[in-house]
Amino acid sequence: MSLIPESVRIVEVGARDGLQNESAPFDSAFREELIRKLLCCGFQNIEMGAFVSPHWVPKMADTGPILQHFDTADKSKFSVLVPNLQGLEVAIQHGVKEIAVFAAASEMFSQKNINCSIKESIQRFKLVCNEAIQNGIRVRGYISCVLGCPYQGSVNPIIVADIAERLLHLGCYEVSLGDTIGVGTANRAAELIQVVTRHNPVRHFAVHYHDTYGQALANIYAALQQGIATIDSAVSGLGGCPYAPGAAGNVATEDVLYMLDGMNIEHNINSKAVTETAHFVLNKLGKSPISRVSAATRNL
Repeated sequence: MSLIPESVRIVEVGARDGLQNESAPFDSAFREELIRKLLCCGFQNIEMGAFVSPHWVPKMADTGPILQHFDTADKSKFSVLVPNLQGLEVAIQHGVKEIAVFAAASEMFSQKNINCSIKESIQRFKLVCNEAIQNGIRVRGYISCVLGCPYQGSVNPIIVADIAERLLHLGCYEVSLGDTIGVGTANRAAELIQVVTRHNPVRHFAVHYHDTYGQALANIYAALQQGIATIDSAVSGLGGCPYAPGAAGNVATEDVLYMLDGMNIEHNINSKAVTETAHFVLNKLGKSPISRVSAATRNL
């Protein structure tokens, strides 16, 4: 039985996950302008930056200064990634209303990405979640490599389900399931969601698919059939992962919206404005279109 929802919430991650590993140079003014354009598109959920070490992720070092240029109403639509209590403290100082913490379903990837084991990461996030919730800040959880790891290969869905349950228990209102290297296919994506939702409602889960092998839209369709109603995507298909060799960008927001529009699924985003924003991004970065919609509308 199909559980496809009538409406879907889009979490736009281009300004953080999309740009953090971008090789083309850009300045703070560009990132701020991109965020403002995304707000004009109607996005209510924008992952705009991260409070992480500038040594490891230099492209996110300007997150604080950029936040200072937005009012409280706009900040209520933003989330930032934080790895530890130090990052949370900075987020609190800047009036952030939502943070994201990120675990991995692979021990090797966890070590490469955040320099600790999965168990240690959960203990670290327990402190972060407690402090955030006490300060009235919502917490979203991420799990990387849910459908495969660049270092260890296949990943057991039961491990993903266990980590997801731990993150929900810590107070995360939602857990985003990330196919970080884009190796998943529709059947595997559906099977994973079936496993993680055995003991927790599907409303607590989102999907975050990269498009390395061109399977992201098919995987999203499979997720929709399982009742998933929150999708992470990045305008113009920006992204990649510095710790996942060969990983392509996130699924392009404009491609996702085109599919949703064709399925008559509500999303409350201005699809035309998103496509225009995608072209803005590509022009600024000097890149050729990545997504199908961007390529098809390039000369229109």
